[in-house]
Amino acid sequence: MNEEPERQYPDDSGGARLRSGPSPVELAEMALVEAELDQRWPETKIEPSLTRIATLMDLLGSPQQSYPAIHVAGTNGKTSVTRMIDALLTALHRRTGRITSPHLQLATERISIDNAPISPAQYVETYRELLPYIEMIDAQSATAGGPAMSKFEVLTGMAYAAFAEAPVDVAVVETGMGGTWDATNVIDGQVAVITPIGLDHVDYLGPDLAAIAGEKAGIIKRAPESLVPRDNVAVIAQQEPEAMEVLLRRAVEVDAAVAREGSEFQVLARRIAVGGQQLELQGLGGVYDEIFLPLHGEHQARNAVLALAAVEAFFGAGAQRQLDIDAVRAGFASVTSPGRMERMRSAPTIFIDAAHNPAGARALAATLGEEFDFRKLVGVVAVLGDKDAAGILEALEPVFDEIVVTTNGSPRAMDIDSLANLAVQRFGDERVVTADTLPDALETAIAIAEEVGDPVEAVSGAGVVVTGSVVTAGAARALFGKDPA
Repeated sequence: MNEEPERQYPDDSGGARLRSGPSPVELAEMALVEAELDQRWPETKIEPSLTRIATLMDLLGSPQQSYPAIHVAGTNGKTSVTRMIDALLTALHRRTGRITSPHLQLATERISIDNAPISPAQYVETYRELLPYIEMIDAQSATAGGPAMSKFEVLTGMAYAAFAEAPVDVAVVETGMGGTWDATNVIDGQVAVITPIGLDHVDYLGPDLAAIAGEKAGIIKRAPESLVPRDNVAVIAQQEPEAMEVLLRRAVEVDAAVAREGSEFQVLARRIAVGGQQLELQGLGGVYDEIFLPLHGEHQARNAVLALAAVEAFFGAGAQRQLDIDAVRAGFASVTSPGRMERMRSAPTIFIDAAHNPAGARALAATLGEEFDFRKLVGVVAVLGDKDAAGILEALEPVFDEIVVTTNGSPRAMDIDSLANLAVQRFGDERVVTADTLPDALETAIAIAEEVGDPVEAVSGAGVVVTGSVVTAGAARALFGKDPA
């Protein structure tokens, strides 16, 4: 944080890490680009139209059609599933391009090639190359009484252009908020992956699960006519009945094959292991055993089998066409999902988690309850103002002994007093503390976690979890000196 540069939260190596990365000039140039992009419509505002992004693709020669794609939509788990698919494809010797959103620390995280974010220099160069076309579309839209391209539309165009330039063998694309009208949906994914759907962004996506599922289902497409016929496949996680009905109806309408968690694929077994979990997965092509996944939680095991089925579907795997087991094991073992139950340090143990809605908070609480046995666990929570803060706090209350309420520094953040009032309603006044900044909140939480009993026992049995928002997780990750990933 700029205001307190002397604060350091070293990692487990015992000292602050030396970081290598982009030069100050490159970061300054990227900051200028970000300032320009921030003048556009934010990602929290969408319009039911693909006209502007489709026009940009046409002007660029349709780069999104130069590689096959796996398209991922849903409410929870999208980023983890997208990163797992990417890791598996890489282990199977495919060059990948990956879109995820939002980012934790740096916008370059949104556009990855070869499993790594593009450089700030490439980010700036790609933007500058597209800018004349973007400005042309802005002018056309203004003449017709419409808005300029949104920030998310521009970023999507940048990603698709960068993938074509690389070039990549396959794109793994996470949607933004929706599906049908999401800017990423100018791509035709031959595999559409739908993660669990819940209530989120109801102002834009609809008031209930059926309406939200209808929007997400828009990424399930009919296979294009071609000399070599192929099936498009919808790979669907377990859903509430009203959401599943909508998704299956869409698949029937576009003649897409369907693979469902719990029917065609499932987690057969899981056990907690050091640094993650050991899995046995039933995929579309058979059973995959001895899978080590370096992520915590049952929800991540289910994300893993969803990613496996998606990759199997991409390669046309069936009952007698199993993927190479060693490659699958290597792919899952290499998976990272920054900001998802990610350990920052030990003694006391500090995790960050990007849970930003009640479903994500429930998954976090279940993981903490099932896989860890802390003597004392303290939460550091900062939530954005447009999120269901009450639902998040309700889900977290059973696992946190105390909670430190703060802000993540975003202009969209819920103010501390309002969040504290909600926390007191669920935790009681004695269990709620406030802190003006995230660094102060971390120091306060560490002190609370360590304050009783034998010092050695207190440290070894104490835990702190920073959560409530992707922005919160990203800000905390930066405090600990972690590089964007």
